[in-house]
Order: sequence, then C-alpha cells, then structure tokens
Amino acid sequence: MLETAQKIIDFVIAENMPQSAVKKALSDYHFDKSKTYHIMAIGKAAWTMAIAAVDFFCENLQDISLKIAVVVTKHGHTSAVADADWEQLQNALKNGKNPPKIHQKVHHFEAGHPISDDQTIIATEYCINLAENLTENDELIFLLSGGGSALFEKPLPGVSLADIQDISAQLLASGANIVEINVIRKRLSSVKAGRFAQLVAPAKIFAIVLSDVLGDRLDSIASGPTAADTATTEQALYILDKYGIKIKPQHLAYISQATPANITNVQTSIVGSVNTLCKAAAEISQKMGYTPYILTTSLDCEAAEAGRFLGKIASDTHFSRNSFVKPCVIIAGGETVVTIKGNGKGGRNQELALSAAKPIENLPNTLIFSLGSDGTDGPTDAAGGIVTGETIAKLAAANLNIDKILANNDSYTALKEVNGLIVTNPTGTNVNDLSVAICG
Repeated sequence: MLETAQKIIDFVIAENMPQSAVKKALSDYHFDKSKTYHIMAIGKAAWTMAIAAVDFFCENLQDISLKIAVVVTKHGHTSAVADADWEQLQNALKNGKNPPKIHQKVHHFEAGHPISDDQTIIATEYCINLAENLTENDELIFLLSGGGSALFEKPLPGVSLADIQDISAQLLASGANIVEINVIRKRLSSVKAGRFAQLVAPAKIFAIVLSDVLGDRLDSIASGPTAADTATTEQALYILDKYGIKIKPQHLAYISQATPANITNVQTSIVGSVNTLCKAAAEISQKMGYTPYILTTSLDCEAAEAGRFLGKIASDTHFSRNSFVKPCVIIAGGETVVTIKGNGKGGRNQELALSAAKPIENLPNTLIFSLGSDGTDGPTDAAGGIVTGETIAKLAAANLNIDKILANNDSYTALKEVNGLIVTNPTGTNVNDLSVAICG
C-alpha cells in the first residue's frame, strides 16, 4: 500500500504543476504589441509559474516587448540563482533570434514564510518601485500563488515588521482559518486588499492565480494584492475578539478603516485549485483498480478532528459498516487548522495523519496520508505524514504515547521515529492539501 500511496502523491503533484495552465491562460489573453510587458511572480509556486510565462513569451511572442521579470518566493523554493540580463533577452526577441533559455535569468528574492522577515520587506519594496514606474504603455503579468501573504508585505505607516510578525504568529497559533487570518493581515498592509493594483495603475494587470484557498476567494489568496476586499470592518473586529488577538491600540484605526472597494485595472484567471488536486487523486486511483470517492474539497476543521474522522471512515469501510466499497480510495481536500497548545514540532498534515492512526490500529490493508501540495507542512522539511494499521504498535515500541504527542503538537517527532514522514521537497505548485484513506 505504501507503493500505491506514493503513486498517488507523485501523480497529483505532477498533474497540478502550473506550467501548462499558465501557458493556456496566456494563450487566451489578448496582447497589445504597442505595450511593454513585465512579469511578476509572488508565492510558493512563483518560480515554476515565472518559468512558464517567460517560456511562453520566448516561444510565442517574439514581437512583444518583455522588459523584466521578478520572482518572490519562500526561502529554499528557488531553483536557480542568478540575476537577469534582460537586455540580452530583449535583443534576441527584437531581432527574431532564438532567445536564450532564461530559467537562470530571473531577478529573484527569497523571503520568510509563514512569518514575514526582512527579506520580505526588501522584495516587496523592489516590486513597489517597479509598479510605481509603470505607465499606461505597460502591462503587468502578475503570477500569484499561496504563501504570498507572508512573502509580499509592506506594512502601513506606523505598523512595523515586528508588529506584523507578532500578529501573524498569534493568528497562526490561534486556530483561525486562512480566510480569517488574511482578513486581519490585509488591513495592516500597503500592498494587500487591492492596494498593489492601485500602485500599478494606470498600467493594466493580467493576474494568473493558483488558488490555495477554499472557494477560490480572490481577496483571500495571498491576501488579494490585486483584488478588492469582500470582508467588512465588523468581521475583522469580530475575528480579533474571537481568537483573542492582541494588537496595539493605534493599529485598531487601520482594522476599522475601509479597504479599496473598486479595482478596475485587473483581469484575472484562476488556473488551479484543490478541486483539480482531488480530481487527479481520483483519476490515478481508478487507473490502479480502486474505486475513488471524493468525500469533500472543503475540509477546514481542526487537523486532529479531521484525522480521527477520516480514520473512523476507513475503519468502517474495512468492516463494511458504510456504503464505500473496497478496494477504494477516499479523498478529502482542503486546509485544516491547528490550535497550538504544546511546544512540539509539526504541521497540520502531519497532525491529521497521526490523529488517524488510532482508529485504524491493527487494521490490515489500510493506509492514510495527508500532505501539502507545495511540499512544506508547517515549519518542517516534510510535506505531510502517512500512517497504517501498524503505526500505533511502532510508536509503542519506541516508547512514544500518541495522546501525549498530539497534546504537545509534536507529530513530526513521532512520525519521523516510525518512518511516517512524507518528504517531497518544494514541489513548485501550491493548490492546498490532500488527505487520502486507502482501503484494500
């Protein structure tokens, strides 16, 4: 069953890489030969999206002026390190020559995630400088993926990076979901909630978006730098109160302030989401002889609760106590949350997987895994976790108590001990999380 799980993991990641979708979106866009085009990619999938866009220009738009490309991504997610020699590229395009491959020619920044850092500010200021110098004769190809909330940030006046870091850390530990977290983040930012689009004006933006947010809410994906905010002031204040988030009194004015309501210079195409992730899992499962069941594409509860629930469904399936027919693969997509109460190491997918171990204890031909499609789960080097009917016994043999481990949010330590970590390294995509139960 481990081999089956690995085949599903490999297939869904490969099928959800953004290159072909980015190129398809660009092929459907009307380019104006009189304009100069710029590429900017923000997020954990920024590098692969930027490569796809630049390749598209090189292959199809030799008569279009392409001036500069910028990538802002997470530390460790850059696949090449070199600044751009865009004059060489421009000359090649203008002269009709075969342009050089520029996968190592993109001006790039690596920044902090899930908490912004000094490099975040440096990268964002670079992007702001570019945006403010654009004119009506320019257009910006804006490639956006999850992670952008932390990677793309310049606080509003009177709000420091330390303030942003503190508020983000509180929200991430509180159990708030990503939509709630971003409602607060964008109200303290000069580039979120459509404000970056305002900086780009009068130039137009074509935004190509890889969604990691349930429901594909444009104002929540990377906190909506090119999308008008749909949340209200009342909702923002409620979130602060609901989770007990402490902010400085002088920042409450920003929380209560209206965000831009009307963004007119942006055209958007969403090119990937958790729906495509789950469909890919179903496709490969069926090819391998399993009946696939997509349970949900909007899983958004506590990770531990989701794990126990999926484990109980797998157990009932094993004993034929439900309507799922073996052999089958039960699929759930979404993004769970973790309310941090301990000081251990882990991530939401690892906690989900480990929590599923008890309900399937001693069950043969039963496996559950959960992973983040971007290849990183929490502040760890793992993408997620995987458990079988033997996991509890292996933990006991290592003198590890699963209840104590989960209470301390220390899923990484336990899964590493029993060879239950999924390690993919950064994948180049980011379309939410996938949790799967395989019942043979």
